[in-house]
Parts: sequence; structure tokens; C-alpha cells
Amino acid sequence: MSEGISETENKSSLKKNKLDLKSKLDIKEKLDLDEMVGDIGVSMPSTDVHEYIRVLKLARKPSREEFNMIAKVSLAGIGIIGTIGFVIYALLTELPKAL
Repeated sequence: MSEGISETENKSSLKKNKLDLKSKLDIKEKLDLDEMVGDIGVSMPSTDVHEYIRVLKLARKPSREEFNMIAKVSLAGIGIIGTIGFVIYALLTELPKAL
């Protein structure tokens, strides 16, 4: 008999914990961002699903040429950033040894 009572208590406590967690994670309500964002001139992102659906309807699969161009530009960017990082790393490890 006590097992049945504790099981229902566990379920109700889990629901309460989920609600508490949801309220803790609700940043908009917690920080009152509507007033704060209005002061700095930035608006909160929209949560209207219809806007996201409209964007997805306009999206299309890129052609082979577009995909190849995007891949080349991305690889070039990764290469440039990697090279800059390696040069900085080499300077910061080898330069103190030379002094």
C-alpha cells in the first residue's frame, strides 16, 4: 500500500520539478528582457512559427556549382584561419626559446 502512495508522490514531484525547471529556464520572464531590449534598440527574435515556415518554403537545394563554390570558400576560410593560428602558435612557442 505504501508503494502505491510513494509512486504517485514520485510522479507528482517529477511534474513539479519539470515545472520548476521550465520556470527557471524561462529567461524572458525571469530577466524581463522586453523592457531591457527596448532600451538598447534590439528586438527579441520572433517565436512565430509561421515566419520559420515561410523561410523553409523559400529554401531550396543548391545546384552542384553553388555547392562546389560554397565548399571551396569554406575550405579556403578554414585554411586561412588554421594558418594564422599555426603562425601565432609557432611564434608564441619558438620566440620565447630564442630569447
